[in-house]
Amino acid sequence: MDIIINRVLAYVLPMKFIGILVLWWLVFPANGAAECSLLLGESVTMKAIGYTKSLPASDANSLISFETEVPTPGPWDLVVAVQGVSVNPVDTKQRKRKEPVDGKHVVLGYDAVGVVQKRGSAVTQFQVGDEVYYAGDITRAGTNSEFHAVDSRLVGRRPKTLSAADSASVPLTALTAHEALFEHLKLEKGGSKATVLIIGGAGGVGSMAIQMAKLAGSRVVTTASRPETIDWVKRFGADIVLDHRAPLQPQLEAHGIREVDAIFNTADTAMYWQQMAALIKPFGRICSIVESKEPLDLTLLMAKSASFSWELMFTRSLFQTADMAHQGAILDEVAGWIDDGRIQPTTGVSLSPISAENLRKAHSILESGKAIGKIVLSGW
Repeated sequence: MDIIINRVLAYVLPMKFIGILVLWWLVFPANGAAECSLLLGESVTMKAIGYTKSLPASDANSLISFETEVPTPGPWDLVVAVQGVSVNPVDTKQRKRKEPVDGKHVVLGYDAVGVVQKRGSAVTQFQVGDEVYYAGDITRAGTNSEFHAVDSRLVGRRPKTLSAADSASVPLTALTAHEALFEHLKLEKGGSKATVLIIGGAGGVGSMAIQMAKLAGSRVVTTASRPETIDWVKRFGADIVLDHRAPLQPQLEAHGIREVDAIFNTADTAMYWQQMAALIKPFGRICSIVESKEPLDLTLLMAKSASFSWELMFTRSLFQTADMAHQGAILDEVAGWIDDGRIQPTTGVSLSPISAENLRKAHSILESGKAIGKIVLSGW
């Protein structure tokens, strides 16, 4: 009898497993074959988009499609089937500066939304099938690929109320704005009575920062000049909009404001340095995300005992800090704010599919300096 049972099980169980794989392929037709192979533990390839030479975005070879191996997760990693990505200024800067090594493709992309396919041995907070979003790690291969490996501590569960495209617009800008406002500028969530100046309000980070500063209870002053960018920042809650092409102090004084409690610069640190020093209150705080090509005169802040700090969203992953998981916690908090209707996605342009052609187009839009909000791509 035991022999008969064993023979039946040897036949039935494999057939049942094959049935599950077929069902998986039908549910996820775009990536079905690769995902089935991942479950079987086979070595598979995937489509990725990158470059082997730094070129202008207008050049057809500046970003190209190629085949490469699906990544294998490290102990803390998730392998995610990518559904959507977005393009940030850091992508264009990396394309211009980061040279390939040994002729290998450089894959960019630091925002993604997708579904967990595999997880490393140390991962406990995520399961296969979880829908996630994240901004990744600048030292690793980017998200412009069908499958992507990311440290799970940097990952949050995606907003339930957003599409994949809109979810992809959120992580990098939300993390940057959150760290700048609440860690560097010390705004109190829900209890801030500060007046905050956000320079460059219509960009991806500025759009998110306006919303978070308002959520904190602040009065928000921002900069914009074109009718469409002025409408954009007002949509997200800006109380006062200044023309960045003219001196800021007279415009502020026309609104009865002499100085501000905090300044967040998302546009140009050196250009606004003297204006920021003049506008910040005594003991106020200034934070910037834009590197300066020239030295900054910190003595301008000394008489006011004001402070200045840089914000780089990649610092935690770059230095593997002990609190790396704080970024995952921030993304979970932001997803809750979005699902509660307190924060909106900041998608400005949506393209489909994720392709070399559309990524080149996205890079060109960003480099034009005319981008409003985030540029997202979805689907393969």
